[in-house]
Amino acid sequence: MGLHGIRWGGVRLALAGALAAVLLPATAAEAGAAAPRTYTVWQWNVAGNTIHGGSTTDGMVVQAAASIVNRGADFAAFNELCQGQYSALVNELRAKGWPADPQNFARFEPSRQAGNASVCGGEAFGNALFSKRPLGAADRFALPDDGTAEKRNLLCAPLADGTGHRFCTTHITTNQSFNVAQLEAVRQKLEDYHAAGGTVLTAGDFNAQPHYGRLNSYYAPSLDVPANSDNTGAYRELDDNDPAHCPGYGEWTAQGTPGAAPPCGGNAKIDLIFVRESALAGPYSGDSLAISTSCTGVAACSDHRIVVGTVTVG
Repeated sequence: MGLHGIRWGGVRLALAGALAAVLLPATAAEAGAAAPRTYTVWQWNVAGNTIHGGSTTDGMVVQAAASIVNRGADFAAFNELCQGQYSALVNELRAKGWPADPQNFARFEPSRQAGNASVCGGEAFGNALFSKRPLGAADRFALPDDGTAEKRNLLCAPLADGTGHRFCTTHITTNQSFNVAQLEAVRQKLEDYHAAGGTVLTAGDFNAQPHYGRLNSYYAPSLDVPANSDNTGAYRELDDNDPAHCPGYGEWTAQGTPGAAPPCGGNAKIDLIFVRESALAGPYSGDSLAISTSCTGVAACSDHRIVVGTVTVG
């Protein structure tokens, strides 16, 4: 009788444990939530047509690939890239052993289709992203059309590892009648990803400076400094906390001062890397790199600086 009681007591305990497992909330690990992970993001508007004329041999491709590897980048984004340059970058990064999966680490989305001899020598022209880790299927979103030949887009791809972590790039129009609409279209897509449980890192040429009112819907209210205030959004930019370079704004990225003067003087910052504040799981930082002058046949390798940022996200 004692043995019978012990046996049925064990069954009762097992049933109780199983019921508790159903009724109690799962832990983050049991729910499949991703552990915090640190990423380095690399971004460059290379002026692949305007400055390089589509060239793959003037040094830009080699220097870009070397910088991606040397900076330990996990993700890299390009704006104004010709498709031939994209293919050359794929080959160069493969040769350097950068991607974990050499057959699945790059995506390209044209903003101008092939066929115009005056653009990239007739090749397509647009945005590209690269990932050290394998990628899932890309999402390609057309942004509100500004009526020009360049059809702006948002290009995104998730990691294939099930973390829900995703990388996006975009190049927003300079046309002031459509700049705000495109910025809001991008922001809404990022919010859609968040609502679906994803974590997104977004890099690109936004053609808007951090202190502009039209980016208030991006920056979180926790950023409230003289150079960047009145914010209502949910995001932080990886260079917005640099105490040495215009706090809240960051280091300049583009030659000249398009639009309003920067709050701390100098050239403008329009190349940005955003992450949702609620996804932050550790420190973050950003930096912009001096523009190389070693590309052959041109005065400088771009009119934009490379932007690099590191962030830990959950």
